[in-house]
Amino acid sequence: MIPRYTRPEMGRIWSDRNKFQQWLEVELAASEALAQLGVVPAEAARLLREHAGFEVERIHEIENTVKHDVIAFTTAVAETMQASGHGEVSRWFHYGLTSNDVVDTAQALLLQQASAILLGDLMQLREALKRRALEFRHTVQIGRTHGVHAEPITFGLKLAIWYEEAGRNLTRLGAAAEEVRVGKTSGAVGTFGHIDPETEELICEKLNLKPAAVASQVIQRDRHAHFVAALALTTALCEKIALEVRHLQRTEVREAEEYFARGQKGSSAMPHKRNPVTCEQICGLARVVRSNVMAAFENVALWHERDISHSSVERVILPDSTILTDYLLEKTTKLVNQLLVYPERMRRNLDLTRGLVFSGQLLLDLAAGGMQREQAYRLVQSHAMRAWEDEGDFRAAIEGDAEIRAVLSAEKIAEAFSLERQLRNVNKIFARVFGTAAA
Repeated sequence: MIPRYTRPEMGRIWSDRNKFQQWLEVELAASEALAQLGVVPAEAARLLREHAGFEVERIHEIENTVKHDVIAFTTAVAETMQASGHGEVSRWFHYGLTSNDVVDTAQALLLQQASAILLGDLMQLREALKRRALEFRHTVQIGRTHGVHAEPITFGLKLAIWYEEAGRNLTRLGAAAEEVRVGKTSGAVGTFGHIDPETEELICEKLNLKPAAVASQVIQRDRHAHFVAALALTTALCEKIALEVRHLQRTEVREAEEYFARGQKGSSAMPHKRNPVTCEQICGLARVVRSNVMAAFENVALWHERDISHSSVERVILPDSTILTDYLLEKTTKLVNQLLVYPERMRRNLDLTRGLVFSGQLLLDLAAGGMQREQAYRLVQSHAMRAWEDEGDFRAAIEGDAEIRAVLSAEKIAEAFSLERQLRNVNKIFARVFGTAAA
């Protein structure tokens, strides 16, 4: 069952109609390759290409009796050949193939279709992140470690980190998609007992697939586990972005928030609520994709040359994982594009601790000025702790400390508390990430 939120193109890929269509493409490619090599009559291959078809409902009807989906499929196709007046040709359909030659090879075609959409989704997210990173390159924000104020950053740097990670996901997903772009027609135990390797190469060439160098009855499932893991990493980035927005949207912080549409309501009981519901949905559904990785890894080890334990799992995790990844990438791109950002609140929060966030630079300047590091740390921390506990003015306390003034001039102290000094390398970082022209 395709979830109701599936975008039409991804939902179509995993429909029964498209699955059977890819089965048919594999079968026809096999017939044509065999005809090209003189095994199947050329006229039979031509007639199969012109007249072979199926009705999904008929396949399901036959399967209810025979309890085998591929046999139901081949029987339904044979019926269409009979109806076209070329029933005798159907003896060359599925010639030399075992069921999984068709199913695994066709699944590679389905995964290529899904991957094309997902790679496009990732590129769109990356472009959104780049646009907004450049927009907020110099928007000052407090950096937080352990949830506590650390040192100044810019909001653009946060977005640049996500952009860079999206690039790695693009590379990983592209590699994983290429790894599953593999077909096989080597038969029931992978020995090419009925179709030669040269025929398999020709069939795969017609389908724009690579032949598996060696296979059992199935293409080995480490490939598919890698693919699902790449999806999990991709959706982990979506969750990473959404989780950050959730934290920034908290009332006490309110430095950014997801778009809240006119007429939208946040709570049935509290009219004031603007909840990060899209972000929470992204975080929740990313867990589902991640959980499918375990099932994909469990599919790697099968009995001997093949059992069927992986098949039922893949009927769930491959459609679900690609569908959810498509959905989450679309949602995250929209979140980034429409994100509401509040630079004034960011600056207010940065100034909240009255200079505490410059303690690290002050420590370095005192050491550079001649004070022993241990003494400098003790001195700076004592002022910092008093300011923390009493909500005092850290900078004023530093400026009034004679021991510090003996090492640092007023100008040097002012330099220790300089935002421009802290953020002087932002453009260099952007040049690394986006290239010199963008920076």
